Amino acid sequence: MSALPPTELSPLLEVRDLAVRYRLERPGGLLSRGHDELRAVDGVNLVVRRGETLGLVGESGCGKSTTGRAVLQLLKPSTGTVVFDGQPIHDWWVRKGRRWVWDARLRDLRRRMQMIFQDPFASLNPRMTVEAILTEPLRNFGLAAGSDRRRRVQELMATVGMDPRFIRRYPHEFSGGQRQRIGIARALALGPDLIVADEPISALDVSIQAQILNLLARLREELGLTMIFIAHDLAAVRHISDRIAVMYLGRIVEEADAGEIVAAPRHPYTQALISAVPVPDPVQEATRQRTVLSGEVPSPVNPPSGCPFHTRCPLREDRCTRDVPVLREIAPGHRVACHLVE
Repeated sequence: MSALPPTELSPLLEVRDLAVRYRLERPGGLLSRGHDELRAVDGVNLVVRRGETLGLVGESGCGKSTTGRAVLQLLKPSTGTVVFDGQPIHDWWVRKGRRWVWDARLRDLRRRMQMIFQDPFASLNPRMTVEAILTEPLRNFGLAAGSDRRRRVQELMATVGMDPRFIRRYPHEFSGGQRQRIGIARALALGPDLIVADEPISALDVSIQAQILNLLARLREELGLTMIFIAHDLAAVRHISDRIAVMYLGRIVEEADAGEIVAAPRHPYTQALISAVPVPDPVQEATRQRTVLSGEVPSPVNPPSGCPFHTRCPLREDRCTRDVPVLREIAPGHRVACHLVE
């Protein structure tokens, strides 16, 4: 955990009203042509302080990964602001024909923001050795050359618990956990301040997941990293995070310190997620009360009116179908978007 309480740390990343929308064309003739809009992220507000880890959790398709990519400007936000270390970076894009491309300033900022991808086999070039994979970012930014470059690669391998002698091997020669360690080493190569870990354990066996979680926790302590940890496993998020933000249908519905949000969740959706986490005590697991949600997650192309969760909420009232709840603070550091929370 961070040496200072999260409230005493200065913000490294501030996200305000972030939205990512995709235009979907409808088939048909000239007179019937139109478009629908898929709201992948719909008005997200986040603050990530230096040295802390923010866990971003929710069901598949809720917009977690899209939020992470928009924060890093790997895709252009539709609206909203992203401020990194005091610099607004959401408008560092240049229009070229029908495409938007990065401004040169954004490329230079890449050294300070990196990503760990979900599938290490898909994110590592199968034709490149480990040495070439870890050398590429150093070469692109001119940070090391010759023997210094190889020394840096060996240091990175040792940092993530890999034998430096393996640098001549290819990704297919490693296990899934080892490949993810290589992906982590690549993210660390440039000495970033912020890392977005996009479901880095979901493609791994359970026994390997614990190793990667412990590795990330150790690296955060040793290197002073700031991290956004994205996952749908609330138990894993609780293990590594200082604070947790819960997403549903592109919105943040609850945010609080990790211990508080697990011990005393206030939003019905968060309560359902926590009740789904298995308890290691068989007696308690057999007798505890579960919250089982009915129905499916609504389509982000045609979201429901009012509270986006009201179609599945067991506590909904009439106003939930009409009014969109505001994410408001109900206790110091604890924010909830629900009409029924007093």
